[in-house]
This record gives sequence, C-alpha cells and structure tokens, in this order.
Amino acid sequence: MTGASRGIGRAVAMELAKTHNVIGTWRGRRDAAESLRDETGCEIFQCDLARREDREALIRFARERFQSLDLLVNNAGMGAARAPRHPGSHEESFDEVMAVNLKGPYFLTQQAARWMAERGEGRIVFVTSISAYTASVNRGEYCISKAGLSMSVALYAQRLAETGVKVFEIRPGIIRTDMIAKVEKAYEERIAGGLLPQGRMAKAATWRRR
Repeated sequence: MTGASRGIGRAVAMELAKTHNVIGTWRGRRDAAESLRDETGCEIFQCDLARREDREALIRFARERFQSLDLLVNNAGMGAARAPRHPGSHEESFDEVMAVNLKGPYFLTQQAARWMAERGEGRIVFVTSISAYTASVNRGEYCISKAGLSMSVALYAQRLAETGVKVFEIRPGIIRTDMIAKVEKAYEERIAGGLLPQGRMAKAATWRRR
C-alpha cells in the first residue's frame, strides 16, 4: 500500500490489515507511519516513488518477508504548486509531480506485476482522481499526471490479462484529507453552492453498508 501514512492510504491500509499482511509506504511523515504500524501491525517502509532505488528496495523488502504478492495499491501521490490560470507553469513542480504521481507507480507496477505473474494471479489497484478527466486550470501538473496514470491502468490491464493479474482503477472525487486542507473552505463554499449532487465531501475512513 503506497502512501499509507495519511488520508485515503491510511484508511485503506487500516482496513486491509484486518485480513492481510500489509506493507505501507511513507515518504516524509515517519510519525504518521509509525502510528499506523502501532495501531494495525502493518510493516512500514520509507519510499520515495520517484526514485528507482527506493522502488527496487521496496520490492526486495517485500520478497524478503513474504512468499507472494497478492495486492498492490498505488495510492501515493502529491498535489501541485498552485499557479492560478497557468497550468504547469513551474517546471520544477511539473517534474516532481510527474515523477511521484505517474513515473513512480508506473514502474513500481512493472516490478510488482512480474512477481505476481510468477504464480499467475494478483490484483493491482490504481487510485487516480476525477482530475484524470476534469480540468483544474490552476494545477495542471496534477491533472496531467492523473490522466497519464489512468491510461497506465488501461495499458497494464491489457498487458497483464493473459497472466491472470487483474488491474483496477478508483477515481476519488473531493476527499476531506490534509491534501486539500489549504483549500478546504473554498471547496465547502462551492459544495454549498451546488458543486456536488450529494452536497458534501467524502471522508477517507472506510464505510460499509449495514
């Protein structure tokens, strides 16, 4: 589970830990990752998905502990430096967002899929975003990275079909996490004005029909 220390990733990791042995990755918040480990028993592993060395180290770490890999959830991601009306205007921000949100999960999936294909089964989930098809002109890097990640889902689904490895995509909308903390009030005002049919933001915590 990549990006497991906070937000959507943490909620999913906590649920998965009830039935699975989970490795949760983190990049910058050791305290959040350690609290996840303490609460659930998850293994945690520091990993910057933008770095090839980190991705390879993560797979080695998993192979040392487990005989097989049943599920990869590509959840880790970052927002963009917001530059009103100028999508992708900062080249450094563009490069960093693409490396973390697109390049990282694309090549991590390549390695994980090879391992899964060895026994002919496994599942790979990409957490993308409605930004894969909805333009936000003040954070173009983020939208482009998610659109590319969505295409990665289609490519891997076709490429891996014959191996027995299944590929899925989840496109969350507006989720109340720390990623949107700086613009949460603006979202609430737009939602109150009719932006969303359900009239509220979603929460990262898991929910079950009763």
